Amino acid sequence: MNKKISLSILLTSMLLLTSCAGKFAPTSDFFTVTPQVLVAQGGKVPAKVDGTFPAKAFPAKGLVTITPVLKYDGGEALGTPITLQGTKVTGNNKVIAKEGGSFSVSSIYNYIPEMSKSELFLRFNTTIGKKSIALPEIKVADGVIATETLADATSATPTLSQDKFQRVIQEAHEASILFLIQQAKLRDSELKSDAVKALNEKIAATSTDANKKITGIEVSSYASPDGSMSLNEKLAENREKTTVGYLEKELKKTKATGSIDAKFTAEDWDGFKELVSNSNIQDKDLILRVLSMYSDPEKREQEIKNLSSVFENLAEDILPKLRRSKMMLTVDIIGKTDEQIKDLAVNDPSKLNVEELLYSATLFNNAAEKESIYQKAAELFPSDYRAYNNLGGLALQAGNLSQAKSNLDKAYSLSKTADVSSNLALYSMATGAAASTVDSYLGASAGAAGLNEAMGIQYIKKGEYAKAVEAFGDTKSNNAGLAQLLTKDYSKAKSTLDAVANPTAETSYLKAIIGARTNNKDLVVSGLKSAINADKSYAKKAIKDLEFSKYITDASVAALLN
Repeated sequence: MNKKISLSILLTSMLLLTSCAGKFAPTSDFFTVTPQVLVAQGGKVPAKVDGTFPAKAFPAKGLVTITPVLKYDGGEALGTPITLQGTKVTGNNKVIAKEGGSFSVSSIYNYIPEMSKSELFLRFNTTIGKKSIALPEIKVADGVIATETLADATSATPTLSQDKFQRVIQEAHEASILFLIQQAKLRDSELKSDAVKALNEKIAATSTDANKKITGIEVSSYASPDGSMSLNEKLAENREKTTVGYLEKELKKTKATGSIDAKFTAEDWDGFKELVSNSNIQDKDLILRVLSMYSDPEKREQEIKNLSSVFENLAEDILPKLRRSKMMLTVDIIGKTDEQIKDLAVNDPSKLNVEELLYSATLFNNAAEKESIYQKAAELFPSDYRAYNNLGGLALQAGNLSQAKSNLDKAYSLSKTADVSSNLALYSMATGAAASTVDSYLGASAGAAGLNEAMGIQYIKKGEYAKAVEAFGDTKSNNAGLAQLLTKDYSKAKSTLDAVANPTAETSYLKAIIGARTNNKDLVVSGLKSAINADKSYAKKAIKDLEFSKYITDASVAALLN
């Protein structure tokens, strides 16, 4: 075909389309978008388009489908389409009359990072009569502000598993000496019992071991509740004296030191009741009922003796065990000093138990040193989940997600505790796992030290900013400040960010956003300057961030970003 003829046909077609399109020529003035600049919330980008066609603007034979399209570098996302029709079109779509009319359509887009630099267009699929009309797309909004995506799970404080180290461990040792009826004399058979010998050995050990110290010796002496009160009182007192005298000799003999606190009880009714309750003695319920009915000791004794059928058993099985002196020894075992523990942790960790080794990590400030300690703990005590959990927590903070996953999975396989679950929740958020996965781990994290912070981050990601603020409480962190910023409590957000113990580039960047939202140019400049000085990537980030759209051409801001 002749090239001149082809060009003539093409021009004619274009003129025809232009002529037809002239009957329906919508402009951006016809449409408004809420919000004017799109905002991501809970990982979604909502957009409501309202349109109003003036009189005679919509063709009577027109059938128009309008689709909101969010365009970004490398792709686009289609919103909810709406189809409109003129008065001479048969159908069930919304009718736009000759006098004009309005419509409204809402769309929700799933946010992806590329949408931080995007635009919202309206795309038209138009038919007038039997002719399809090509209309240009109309830009109606910019998007997307995605400040909520600054929530960072790796910056949260992980839940480290705690050691059970105790500098001083208290041991208690007990031995009893039994006496014959109405006697207070110590018998060799009693003094040679295994319990008494063991107690004496513990006393002796404190004089030769600098890490052991007697902190208390108690003597409680008793008489059984048979016989007169005056006799029993004298018996109990004498048993106390002979027992104390015996212990004093043992202390002197072994050169041990310790004070003795002694007391006596004339009639041991409490002991009597306990022994009867735990026995299989005949009619024990009847005996216990007598004890509950009478509080007077002499009346109790008489009523029990009246139970002649059982008193013989009491005299044989119960009462002899109440004629006694009970000796209680308390010894403090003093553990290694911090200096000793630190030295061994570095040079000979095998000489530390697991609690000492885990505790030693708390004595180092450097993350690399802590990591080294936990690695040694994992090697020496591979069945203890705590070292793996703490290694996973440190890896999270360092942004090493693969290493965090490996260690946390190992910890979880050993023990599905709240602290491991809390860290797995942080890992899941950091890697973009489904909300259901994160929620499952959070549900198993009750009592974990880092639960509130993890919950706060998850609430931000869900778009529930007020709940996030509540979860963070008084936490002074970037994430807590972000939550307050998102609820538009800018003063509190600034105060929180100013109080962050170890501010980062993101801390400064968030302050710059507060400056932009509150029309504080000085804060915008100072915040961006600090952020970029700490991490140059924030310059490119700020250029694309619509939070700074009205400052991007400002000379002082532009100088920072170029």
